[in-house]
This record gives sequence, C-alpha cells and structure tokens, in this order.
Amino acid sequence: MKKTAVIVAGGKGTRMGTEVPKQFIPIGGKPVLMHTLEVFAQADPDIFLVVVLPKKDFQLWIDLCHKYDFLMPHQLVAGGSSRFQSVKNGLDEIPFADGLVAIHDGVRPFVAKEVISESFDQAKKSGSAIAVMNLKDSLRKVTEDGKSTFQERQDFRLVQTPQTFQITKIKEAFQVEELPKFTDDATVYEHQGWEVTLIPGNPENIKITTFEDLDYAEFLLSR
Repeated sequence: MKKTAVIVAGGKGTRMGTEVPKQFIPIGGKPVLMHTLEVFAQADPDIFLVVVLPKKDFQLWIDLCHKYDFLMPHQLVAGGSSRFQSVKNGLDEIPFADGLVAIHDGVRPFVAKEVISESFDQAKKSGSAIAVMNLKDSLRKVTEDGKSTFQERQDFRLVQTPQTFQITKIKEAFQVEELPKFTDDATVYEHQGWEVTLIPGNPENIKITTFEDLDYAEFLLSR
C-alpha cells in the first residue's frame, strides 16, 4: 500500500518565548523539522511527505532548506486556523485515494523508525494505529474545589504521534464540523464510531516545547 506522512508544524514558539518557531530551531546542527522528516524517510524511502506550515513561514522554510542543503522531496501545504484544519489541509493534498497516512507532530524528531513501521503495519490491518506510552508516575484527579482522588495509572496512556490511519477512513472522518473534543486525530476518528488501535510508542519521542526539551534533544543526539 502507498504510504504518506502528514507532518504538522504550526508552532509559534510562544512557550519558549522565541521569535523563531520551535520547528525551525536548530538541534544537532539543523532545524528540528528536518530531523523529523529524515526519520520518516529512513523508515520508508518511498514515503510521500506532506509538510503543513503557516503560509507566512513558507519562505523561511525554503530559505532554511537552501541554507542546510536539505533536498528531501516534500509537498508544502498551508495550515489552517487550528490543528484540525491544518491536518485536514494536509490530507486534502495526498495525491492518491487509497493507502496509509501517518499524522505526526513536526516537533517530535525522536520517534523510533520501528514505531513508524509498526504504525503502518497495524493501520493496514485494523484501520488505525495510535502510539502511546504507559505512565510511570502516580496519577490523581483534581476537582474544581481542590480535592483529589487517586487514579489507577494502568487505566491510562500518554498519547504520542504518529497516529496512522487508512487514508479513505481518516479523510471521511475529517469531513465533519470541528468540535472542541477533537484534541488529536484519534478523537476525530473515534467520532465516527470507530475504535482506535493502540501501539507502543518510544520514550524518547518527546514533543519539543520548552528550552529544557531542547537540552534533552541535544543529549539524545549526542548519544
């Protein structure tokens, strides 16, 4: 089956307090987003890559590709006003009707190639594959009045990306009006009444959001 990856990179760097969006900050000698694209190409050299960016950042990204001699083929797509709209725009640019698509955060450059491959294998069989991690810490639920109750951590998972789907099904799922409960692509898929399949993610697959994340990213690259 044909495979594609929609890499969503609409961050503004607000939490870092930087003028440069976090997906363009260099780690290990090149921007975060380039590392992310490379790991998907390594997992499958024939994959079709779609990069969703704010329209205003197109020229910045093109300039960075020239600066770093980054020649990996990819389709550039303008994002929307929300992550839902950005993913929808990316899905609309996939040039084939059937196959599999992995939807991934552009600032998660340390996803394991094995996780990407497993997500495609599982989505081919069941329709979807959502990378998740078990919790290590104890978990408590806090109510509005400040009271808390213990929660069994084995009942919960931390959700990562990629979130991989059969193209026909996820495109159908996104043909709805956006709802507040759509916090990720899996919730959009579930809105159709379809059950998602969970697969193990990898602990290094962090979403780079803060300066501390950048320090950890440099550490991971140094290994």
